[in-house]
This record gives sequence, C-alpha cells and structure tokens, in this order.
Amino acid sequence: MSNTALILTLLFIAITILISMWQKLGLSKEITIGTVRSAVQLLLIGYVLQFVFNARNPVFLLLILCSMIAVASWNAGSRGKGLQGIRWRIAIAITITEASTMALLLGLRIIETTPQYIIPMSGITIGSAMIVSGLFINQMIREVDASKGEIEALLSLGATTRQAIHEPLKRSVKASMIPTIDGMKTVGLVQLPGMMTGMIVAGANPVEAVRYQILIMFALVSSAALTSIVLSLISYRLWFTEGDRLKPMSS
Repeated sequence: MSNTALILTLLFIAITILISMWQKLGLSKEITIGTVRSAVQLLLIGYVLQFVFNARNPVFLLLILCSMIAVASWNAGSRGKGLQGIRWRIAIAITITEASTMALLLGLRIIETTPQYIIPMSGITIGSAMIVSGLFINQMIREVDASKGEIEALLSLGATTRQAIHEPLKRSVKASMIPTIDGMKTVGLVQLPGMMTGMIVAGANPVEAVRYQILIMFALVSSAALTSIVLSLISYRLWFTEGDRLKPMSS
C-alpha cells in the first residue's frame, strides 16, 4: 500500500466523525484520539518488529512477549475494580495459556521457531486471552451480585467457598467462551478473518491461507477455554473475605 492510499483511508474516519456530529453522539474527540493512538502505536510496533526480526535475539523476543502480557493483564484487570490482585492473576492465566499454546505449536512443529511466526501467533493468543479474561470478570461480578443470597445460604449450610460459588463460576466461564465459539460457527460464511484476508491480499494461495486460519481458530478456542478455567480457579477467592464470607462489592 502506498503512502497516498494510506492517507486516503482517513476518509473512513472523517465519515465516522461526521456521522457522530450529525447525530450529536459526542464521540468526535474519542474517535480522533483513538485514530491517532492506533496509528502511532501500529507504526511504532512495525518498526520494533522489523528490528526484532532482523536481530533474531531471543532476549528481544521475550521482552516483547512479556510486554504484551503485561499490557493485556493491565487492560483486562481494569474491569475488576475492587478485586485486589486480579491483575497478577490475569497475568498468570494469560502466561499459562501463551506458554501452553506455543509449546504445542512449536513442539509439534506446526510453526517455525522464528520471531516472524512466534510474535504474530502470540499476539493473537494473548489478545484473545485478554478479551476472555475481561468477559469473565464482567460476567463474574454480575453473577455473584445476582446470586448473593444463594451463595450466602450455601455458606451458612457449611459449604466451602468453592462449592458456594461453583454455579456462578461455571456460568461465567461459559459466557466468556461463547463469543469465541460463535465466531467459529460463522467464520468463512459471515466473515473472512484478518489473517486469512491479509494473506490472500498479499498473494498467498487461498487454500494455504485457509489452513493457517483453521490453525488460528482452533488455537483461539483452546486458549479461551484454558484462560477462563485457569482464571476461575485462581481468582474465585477474591470474592470472599479471609473468614470465608462474601465480600460486599462496591459499584
């Protein structure tokens, strides 16, 4: 893509801002800030990746992966206000998911052990795990609030904290995975995913692009399940006091 074509893509942003102004949505400032931030961030990461790909130093690769996990954990953790320690728990869940996914992909030689393959696949895995973590936390807060009476009744009858919160946990795990599963059902029919589309535009064989996309979709489902389950196991205690009583959550 030429620089001229890239600049012309700002027309899409201009149309969005005009619609916002016409309907008095008050989103013009947010759209402008988001546009500038996304452009700057993507350009910066482009140069960083170019340097890492050329350097082929595992230390740089590790630093990028750690940075991605840290940012993802911080962003997803912002949804758990009042839950002390939720961010490092999310970081653990994402790290386990990333390590497990990469171990399978590299161990089975599905992808090559080069930054050109590891970083994009890690970005997809970590990004998906971040979204799943945020969905889980949001749903869990709603579920615990809606099931407060049931949980307290179970605790009063002698149930452990794990037993008392089991049903809200199960529903939250399920809810956090539904978007990924629904995406699998419609991929190729309703949408052509980004990586597949990018490969086709770049001139790759469509069948080869589809193979990579199948790999990604299967990896996303696995990472969604692993992230939500691990996070549920290491975070449910945050809803209870040290005396095993349900914490009052601030709104």
